[in-house]
Amino acid sequence: MSLSSTTLSMHIVNASEAPMTATRTRYMLQAMLAAVLFGASPPLAKLLLGKVEPVPMAALLYLGSAIGLILYRVIRRLASGKIDAGPGIERADLPWLAGATLAGGVAAPIVLMFSLRRTPAATASLLLTFEGVATTLIATLVFSESVGKRVWAALICITAASIALAWDGGTWGFSIGAMGILGACLLWGLDNNFTRNLSTKDPLAVTTVKGLVAGGFSLLLVFFLGAPLPDVWAALGAMALGFVSYGLSIVLFIMALQGLGAARTSAWFGTAPFVGSALSLLLFLTLPTWPFFAAMPLMILGAVLLFREDHRHRHIHAFLRHEHRHTHDEEHYRHTHEGTENIGGTHSHPHAHETAEHDHPHAPDIHHRHDRSDK
Repeated sequence: MSLSSTTLSMHIVNASEAPMTATRTRYMLQAMLAAVLFGASPPLAKLLLGKVEPVPMAALLYLGSAIGLILYRVIRRLASGKIDAGPGIERADLPWLAGATLAGGVAAPIVLMFSLRRTPAATASLLLTFEGVATTLIATLVFSESVGKRVWAALICITAASIALAWDGGTWGFSIGAMGILGACLLWGLDNNFTRNLSTKDPLAVTTVKGLVAGGFSLLLVFFLGAPLPDVWAALGAMALGFVSYGLSIVLFIMALQGLGAARTSAWFGTAPFVGSALSLLLFLTLPTWPFFAAMPLMILGAVLLFREDHRHRHIHAFLRHEHRHTHDEEHYRHTHEGTENIGGTHSHPHAHETAEHDHPHAPDIHHRHDRSDK
């Protein structure tokens, strides 16, 4: 994209770096918290093993996330009278929502289940770490998201740490089943990138729809396979876990997508296995093994690389009209409100951004989704 001021009418903005840095840090914290909540699910789910079979567990986790978010929305509405979670899902969003739900909530689990039957456990565990790489490849090759050397280095460190945690010394083999696991990771990579295009929408609504569809499909699969259903208390426990580790985690993941883009959010989310391993040590009072100590410095290095990333260049913001949650203390949210003065706090409404050119650190958020050539 050309930076010539003769072809565009623009404002030259001396952007303050402090608000943008604080905003980016908030999105990073959301991504990290999403990873913590999701990473807690395997050790906590292990407590339910023997009471809930795998397929019913998947159904209950997804349905628990959706039902929990619905109850949360109802309680918030009764308590405060309204919920300003962002713009609702519109017709133009349905293809992205359908693609994300079908790819990540329906197709990927099916492909994974059939593939696991033909794949050694060690192979499956290692190949499942490919999701972050798949997300980043799709983000940069298909959606032209800007991904620099530091992000790739961080992703390599975090993926290597996940591989170290997953390695159990068991039988290794590559087969059609292994290819299927890679295919499932690609489907989840598509899910993450499709969801990125929904990141300005109400994350509660997006996560609820995905949970209902994925959970409903898994429940049908339970009846089709004739899998036994758990007792009421085990089912409620699984659904509560789904609300926290799936529902709230995905909501935070979507919020982080708005400010960081798919590649960086997925890289942060890739720290979830380390969180799960650390929690397992506390819950089951086991001593850490060498993979844990091998993974720790790699995870820390990856996190430091992401946190200290400084992607900046002079760039143009073309005129943009859209709607999303925002506050007025941030550099890109200076706009007027028709018939309303001094709206404070976080809120959502349609608004326009005038054309501007400036230079400041930024991530590929909803205001910086410029092509890689715009540098």
